Amino acid sequence: MRRRDFIALAGGTAAAWPFAASAQQPARPVVGFLSSQSPGGYGPYAKSFSQGLGEAGYLEGQNVAVEYRWARGNLDQLPALTADLVHRQVDVIAATGGVVTAKAAMAATTSIPIVFNSGEDPVQAGLVQSLNRPGGNLTGVSWFNVDAVAKRLALLHQAVPAATTAALMGNPKDPEYPPAILAGNAAASTLGLDLIAVDASTPEQIEAAFKTLLEKRVGLLVISSGAFFINQRTQLIALTAQHGIPCIYTGSESVADGGLMSYGNNLSDAYRRNALYVGRILKGDKPGNLPIDRSTKFEFVINLKTVNALGLTIPPTMLALADEVIE
Repeated sequence: MRRRDFIALAGGTAAAWPFAASAQQPARPVVGFLSSQSPGGYGPYAKSFSQGLGEAGYLEGQNVAVEYRWARGNLDQLPALTADLVHRQVDVIAATGGVVTAKAAMAATTSIPIVFNSGEDPVQAGLVQSLNRPGGNLTGVSWFNVDAVAKRLALLHQAVPAATTAALMGNPKDPEYPPAILAGNAAASTLGLDLIAVDASTPEQIEAAFKTLLEKRVGLLVISSGAFFINQRTQLIALTAQHGIPCIYTGSESVADGGLMSYGNNLSDAYRRNALYVGRILKGDKPGNLPIDRSTKFEFVINLKTVNALGLTIPPTMLALADEVIE
């Protein structure tokens, strides 16, 4: 072989090496982020999810890709959004936003791992076989939000002890609402309160619900969990202020925006923990072998400006219990 031909051959081979090496690089895993909510209200929690991925060793846009799908409060869109993620053959689905999102993912696939966020008992909701060994292709983070309904009502009653009638507002489309009513009734009976349930799944129904609250002379209002009420918190805060009804919410974002008080799980922490489980699955763990992560980080927040606007007096012992007091 002539020296010139050998050099040309060697040069051609060397030039091909980068392409060959590139072709052998493993494809980046793809995570499907499925939410019943909207990026406007839940964007910060998506950032917490991305933070959790980073803690697990996966940097979004570098060694992992995330496909975001938002139902924007329209639960009827969840099946189509989930089907799209399945069609794209994502490696894991992070089903955030409660039982309804998890069930949409369950209905769409039995092979792709699913990590859910839920405030309901996942066994009673039919998501998993047991808390310690979920089985199948699901695991997740649960904070047993229904158990917090009694605590919310008790805290609000402590702030307004003269009240005799309370209301629980919930979304009838949310599977967590019926058990919340049962928990609320039990707590009201213990506290010596009459409790009514008012349904709302649209802004117009929220307006109508407040007319009912005024007719029934409701002195306390507990807002049930769910994406709809978080998305409608501006409307709720305005109406409670207009009618002077003390109200407690599930999330601190409502208090930061002017609501009276909140007691509930730290959602940022729950979304971060969801991502940590996604990371473990990407590294080879089976979802059915990962015990349900019982997120126990709850926070109690009070807005003193709203306290004063309503003419309330919060006991010092209650203020001492708060994780945050907004002045």
